[in-house]
Amino acid sequence: MRGGDRNTGALFSYVSCEERVAKDHPLRAIREITNAALAALSPEFEKLYARLGRPSIAPEKLLRALLLQAFYSVRSERQLMEQLDYNLLFRWFVGLGMDAPIWDVTVFTKNRERLVEGEIASKFMAAVLSQPRVKELLSSEHFSVDGTLIEAWASMKSFRPKDGTGEPPAAGRNGERDFHGEKRRNETHASTSDPDARLYRKGPGQAAKLAYMGHVMMENRHGLAVDTRLTLATGTAEREAALAMAKARPGNRRITVGADKAYDAAGFVAALRERNATPHIAQNTSTRRSAIDGRTTRHSGYAISGRRRKRIEEIFGWTKAAAGLRKTRHRGVARVGWIFTLTATAYNLVRLPKLLGAAA
Repeated sequence: MRGGDRNTGALFSYVSCEERVAKDHPLRAIREITNAALAALSPEFEKLYARLGRPSIAPEKLLRALLLQAFYSVRSERQLMEQLDYNLLFRWFVGLGMDAPIWDVTVFTKNRERLVEGEIASKFMAAVLSQPRVKELLSSEHFSVDGTLIEAWASMKSFRPKDGTGEPPAAGRNGERDFHGEKRRNETHASTSDPDARLYRKGPGQAAKLAYMGHVMMENRHGLAVDTRLTLATGTAEREAALAMAKARPGNRRITVGADKAYDAAGFVAALRERNATPHIAQNTSTRRSAIDGRTTRHSGYAISGRRRKRIEEIFGWTKAAAGLRKTRHRGVARVGWIFTLTATAYNLVRLPKLLGAAA
């Protein structure tokens, strides 16, 4: 018998969001790890809010919502609020009831700024990695570093002389701007949309873009991100950030740091050794002498680090393709860096359930 095409709406619903989510849904394991980390961060949240006044969006709910934005490639916070309004899976993960009102997007953004100022993203990453069963998965001795360009939320037309000269774009929507014959450099030009963005190209033959540079330190055992930095896009930013992340590793035991040929510089190698770190860096012997000699390459661990370090590209690939961070939606080093760290944490959360299940 053919069913009728009738409205089946009911006045009341007795099924909760919890019951509608499958028992084996991947988000269940992720939510368990996330909630444990958020519980550990409760004292940090207390420092950011006044004891009196109107209640804000709970920081735990705000962070869970931003994680969903990375997990499901939601392109904007406005669309995220729309998804939260009708998506029962999103409501369940964030911790909203069936009838709970959804926040206005401007209120959501304003509350996010408080977490940016409190550097909650890096503390959240640390809280996830410091959980006992997660900590057992991490290597404490062998790491890899690399950097990637993150395109800024600014048009090339906004890159104009700092002294105010230069022709503005033509009138109208998306007006044209002729750059032929004009020498544009970061020393003399800046973006009017995002002054922190820098004109940079990754290599010969590639287009120069307004961008930031994101840096990740990965532990080599399972390929999880353990530290991040976001800097201005400069020619020395990768090595400077790598040194800072190596120095920030806890403990005094010797570590190894793997990296590609771009890090093969005498000053960087010497600085790593001063920090009690063995540089497992790919040798760059094109038209020059490598700073990595037989003292390092003769050990079998050097070849192992060379294979393991390539997995750091998986982190960059996921954050750019799945989480939509190829071009940032924010402006300024602080905001972009905060989102970059949170996105790297989201990558860890996606991988941890399977790793924990295999280790059980």
